[in-house]
Parts: sequence; structure tokens; C-alpha cells
Amino acid sequence: MINGLGQSPSDDFPPGNFPTEYWHCLEDGRIQCDVCPRACKLREGQQGLCFVRARHQDQIVLTSYGRSSGFCIDPIEKKPLNHFLPGTPVLSFGTAGCNLACKFCQNWDMSKSREMDTLADQAMPEQLALAALEKGCRSLAFTYNDPVIFMEYAIDVALACHEQGICPVAVSAGYICEAPRETFFQCMDAANIDLKAFTESFYKKICGGSLQPVLETLKYLKHETEVWFEITTLLIPGENDSDPELNSLCEWVVEQLGVDVPIHFTAFHPDWKMMEHTHTPAGALARARNIAIGKGIRYAYTGNVHDSHGGSTWCHNCGQLLIQRDWYQLGIWNLASGCCHQCGEKVAGVFEEQPGDWGSKRIPVRMKP
Repeated sequence: MINGLGQSPSDDFPPGNFPTEYWHCLEDGRIQCDVCPRACKLREGQQGLCFVRARHQDQIVLTSYGRSSGFCIDPIEKKPLNHFLPGTPVLSFGTAGCNLACKFCQNWDMSKSREMDTLADQAMPEQLALAALEKGCRSLAFTYNDPVIFMEYAIDVALACHEQGICPVAVSAGYICEAPRETFFQCMDAANIDLKAFTESFYKKICGGSLQPVLETLKYLKHETEVWFEITTLLIPGENDSDPELNSLCEWVVEQLGVDVPIHFTAFHPDWKMMEHTHTPAGALARARNIAIGKGIRYAYTGNVHDSHGGSTWCHNCGQLLIQRDWYQLGIWNLASGCCHQCGEKVAGVFEEQPGDWGSKRIPVRMKP
């Protein structure tokens, strides 16, 4: 098949290897990958830090095309997306590898795996789109690891999804360069972007990356696309949860993105290389949410804790409860044509007249051979 970039697999490439577009040759004989700001410079046979983009036969190839793992039907709210087709099921999957090195990664067994045998299932784009359709999913999410590193595969899946009326959703850290950013996101209907902190020092020390490219991605999504997107910030005690940092983050969101972009403050639990840190107290999430609301953000949420008030959607104009959430279970629904049933105020997002009834179910899926 030919993908959205106009390329096709070749018999010259081992199974899973797929030609890519964003790279260039250097004078010293290395080839630089231009997908993300890491700019990995590779000699023949070497892989980038992401593990899945490699130099093969004097070009950069994607080694994980059509090879995926972790298929599961989730509530869309788990991505988290609270303003995109609430209550509906989403088919979720990921691959191996990642282009950041977050010490707190909660999917490190997949994102940091160098073993391709973790990619247990072959799943070509048409298979995935049809599986989502057959299972009654309204959308399909690239998640568990960052889809920008397997963008050629993700783009083909997104195109196949559109043919079946399925919405592709990207769950991403937004760590991507300008040209591939445009190519990738023009195929997506929705996204959740991890804004991991609001300091360069955190990104450098904890994630092995930098903040500015993520901010550029957020501005691009807001001002140059029709993609519905929401932001998630995982609060880690003592690392990115201070009042000054949260104030700066929320002020930037309001000034650069506007007041209608939802933001989720979610709870950290010790994992991978940050086992010595403590869990995020529920009070810290409520404090962050209150800071966001105080700065003018209309839709601020808490996550990874049981907090029905902080997880529900409220009308910014009259205070009416619009969408009640208990974890991922929806209750009261006070929207009419995307507006507050009480005062008529428009609510930002992608809503249907009635919510889905998927609830909090999580159902593993096995791809058909």
C-alpha cells in the first residue's frame, strides 16, 4: 500500500521497515532524523533514541510499521478527552519506543522496550479501522507511547479510519518539529497534549527534552488547525506543582490558547525511575484546578483521583452542572445542541445531542489475523 506521504513498503526492506520522509544527509556521512527536536544523527544500522526510527540502506526507516500492541477499548474520557464525544468508546493502541525519556513514565515497559517481540500483533491500517467500526467505537486513539515516532503508520491508520467514519485521536507529548507536525496533525480529529511542566529545567532533567517545541505544537493546534485538543499536566510533588509555576502555566494557556482549551491536572503515582517520590495529594490537584479557574480557564479538571466535582463539566456562565462524571461514568447531562440547558451558553467541544453510554468499561481486543 501507499501511505499518506506517498510512500510504499519495498521488498528491499525487512518486515516492519517503512521508508520515511523527514531526514537529511550530513557532511560527515551520518543521516539526521528530522521528525523531532532530538535530531538523532545515525550511521548505518543505528537506531534513534525512540528505538523505532533507524538508518537502513542509507535512509531513515520506521521499523514498527504495522506492528502494534496493547489493543483495548476504553472510554474516551480516559485519554483524557472530556469535550470530545463524551461517553463513547475508543479503540486504543500503541507501539514500542518513545522520543522522550520521562523518569516517571507509566508505560515504560512499552515505551522503553528495545525488544520488537513486545509488538505481539500485526495490525495494518485497514484492520484497525475495521476493528474500531466492528466494535462500535467512535474513535481510535494512538496512545501508550507517542505516535509522532510512528507517524507514517499513524497517518495511514488515520486515513483508513476516516474512510470508515472513525475519528483518529493522538495522545502525544507534542515533541515534534514544524514540518512533520503539520503533516501529522492534519490527519487527526482530536488530541490530548501532555504539557509535562512549565520549566525548561524540568524537561531537561526529568524528560530529556525541552519545553519550547511543545509550546509551539500547542500554538499550532490552536491557531492553524481545526483539531479539538485538550491539555494534561501530571503533577509531581516538589517537581512541577508550585504555585508560581502553575500560575505561569495557566497564564500562558489563557494568553496563547484562550480560555476554552480544557486542562487536566492528574495525579502522579511512583513509577519507573521515580519510585522515591510520593503520590500527588488530592488537595494539590484541587489547588491547581482552582488556580486555572482563577486565571480564567473555563474547563479545568482533576484526574487519577476520585473527585466527581473536579472531574465534571460546569457552565462557566451560570455555574450549572453540565456533565456529571464519577471516574469515567457519566451521570447528569445538561447540554442541548452543545449549549448549557439552563442559560444557553455555548460549550467548547465536539458534542452530540445525547452522550454515549460506554461508561467505565475497559475491554482488551485481539486483532484478527
